[in-house]
Amino acid sequence: MLAYTYKDYGVFELVEKEKPRLTDPKDAIVKITMSSICTSDLHIKHGSVPRAVLGTTVGHEMVGIVEQTGSQVKKVKKGDRVTVNVETFCGKCFFCKKGYVNNCTDKNGGWALGCRIDGAQAEYVRVPFADEGLNKIPKSVSDSQALFVGDILSTGFWAVKISEIKQTDTVLIIGAGPTGICTLLCAMLKNPKNIIVCEKDKTRRDFIKNHYPDIITVSPEECIKTVKEKSEHGGADAVIEAGGSEKSFQLAWQSARANATVTIVALYDKAMTLPLPEMYGKNLTFKTGGVDGCDCDEILSLIEQGKIDTTPLITHQFPLKDIEKAYEIFEQKLDNVIKIAIIN
Repeated sequence: MLAYTYKDYGVFELVEKEKPRLTDPKDAIVKITMSSICTSDLHIKHGSVPRAVLGTTVGHEMVGIVEQTGSQVKKVKKGDRVTVNVETFCGKCFFCKKGYVNNCTDKNGGWALGCRIDGAQAEYVRVPFADEGLNKIPKSVSDSQALFVGDILSTGFWAVKISEIKQTDTVLIIGAGPTGICTLLCAMLKNPKNIIVCEKDKTRRDFIKNHYPDIITVSPEECIKTVKEKSEHGGADAVIEAGGSEKSFQLAWQSARANATVTIVALYDKAMTLPLPEMYGKNLTFKTGGVDGCDCDEILSLIEQGKIDTTPLITHQFPLKDIEKAYEIFEQKLDNVIKIAIIN
């Protein structure tokens, strides 16, 4: 089968690999019908994910059809259309039982697919702990509608959940990339008083204005002033940082009111520093990633009800054989790209 593979630092290559096999009774083999490229894939390519294993098929955003199941898999069967969770989790350890599935203590726990074991940008994938990591797609939901459920949509849903947003709040989301937009869609479900999206790229600000006209959009230079104007207590009640730059990291705490919650979902290329003397007395609560993606069934239900629609994010489609071209467009941010669907 074709598989896009992490060959060396800075090098991904489309190669032939053997079709995966069941190695555990809890495994499932999924025939991938659609996958996508994530910024985290680029972090692997450029060496920002030290635990990534050379030779691994990359990619962790996917939907597909169950091809085979191990003897202990009960939740799904051959022929089921499924989303695949970005995280592998056993469901039985201390952290899994508390819903902290990103911290699963199994050897394959946490972000494994497309990082430490073969992932999505291929024709087939082996999914460990299939009963935990696969979720059936409702008949009325298309592959395109379900594509982001297992990763960036779960990230946005989780970020909003732990930010404890109230209807009286002013919410600031920093970054209007794919994760930021998914976070916006989930924040809109909470009906807060104001949602402000801060984004440096005018094209992406225009995307927000065109698709979600009730949302306030600002550039980083306008952000703090606008947040203060729209807030009753000197800053945002909840800030979700999905930008991933040093400037966006600092802007997150600067834009928050005293005693606010700042949720960090971005992945950074280097260590960030909090200037604690300047922040002293602001009494902020920081919550940090990665995502605990254990709400996929609820998210699929919201999609089925028409309450979440991420299909506008898919701006480009390519067959798997042309994935190198897709990566070029995504990495160089060409042609107003937001997300790319890889079609098998």
